[in-house]
Amino acid sequence: MLKGNFFRGLGYLGEGFRLIRQPGLRLFVIIPLIINILLFGLLFFFMGELFAGLIAAAMAWLPDWAWLQALDWLFWILYGAVIVLMLAYGFVIVANLIGSPFYGYLAELTEKHLTGQEVNTDDSWASIIKDIPRALWREVQKILYYLPRAIGLLIIGLIPVVNLAAAVLWFLFNSWMMALQYVDYPADNHKVSFPALRRLLGDTRLSAFGFGLPVALAAMVPVLNLFVVPAAVCGATAYWVRENGATRT
Repeated sequence: MLKGNFFRGLGYLGEGFRLIRQPGLRLFVIIPLIINILLFGLLFFFMGELFAGLIAAAMAWLPDWAWLQALDWLFWILYGAVIVLMLAYGFVIVANLIGSPFYGYLAELTEKHLTGQEVNTDDSWASIIKDIPRALWREVQKILYYLPRAIGLLIIGLIPVVNLAAAVLWFLFNSWMMALQYVDYPADNHKVSFPALRRLLGDTRLSAFGFGLPVALAAMVPVLNLFVVPAAVCGATAYWVRENGATRT
C-alpha cells in the first residue's frame, strides 16, 4: 500500500519558491542561476539535434506503407514529448552536477531557517570547497541510478506502437527522479546514504510523487526551469524536515 500524502507533496515546490526570496538564501540562488542560463542554452541545441535524428530513425524503421508514413506527425508529437522530458531531466542532471556544492549549502541554510537549528557548524567557503568531491560523487550516484532506467525507457520509445506508453512512463519516472534528486541534498547533509534515501522516499511514496510532479512540470517550462532548481532544493528541504520526521513517528 502506498503511503504518504500526494496533495501535501504538491505544496513543497510552492514553499520552495517562497523560501528562495529570503535574504539569507538569495546568494546561493543567484550563482547557480547564472550557471543554469548557460547550460540550458547548450542543452536545448544538443537535444534539438538529437530530436531530428530520432524522428528520421523511427520513420526509417516503419514499413513503406503510405498510411504509416503519413503518421509522421504523431511521431513528432510522441518523440517531442519524450525529448522535452529528457531535456528537463538532462538539464537538471548537468545543472546539479555543477551546482551541487552550492545546493548542499542552500539546503543547510534552508533547514536552519525552518527549524532554527544548525545542520553543520562549519559554514565557511572553505567548507563548501572541501565538500566538492563528496557532492560530485553524490551526483554521480544519481546519474548511475538514472541512466540504465532512462536507456530502457528510450528503447521502449523507439519501438512503434509500444512507444505510445513511453511518454507516460517517462513522466512518472521523471517525477520520481526529481524527488530523489532534490531530497538528496538535505539527506546528504545528515549523512544519509543514497540507497537509504531511496528507502525513506519509498516509505512516503505518494508524498514523493506529489513533490516530484510539479518539479518535473516546471523543469519543462522555459525560463521557469532556470529558477526551479534552487526552489526545488528549498522545497525538498521542507519535505525532508516534515516527511522524514513523519516516517520516524
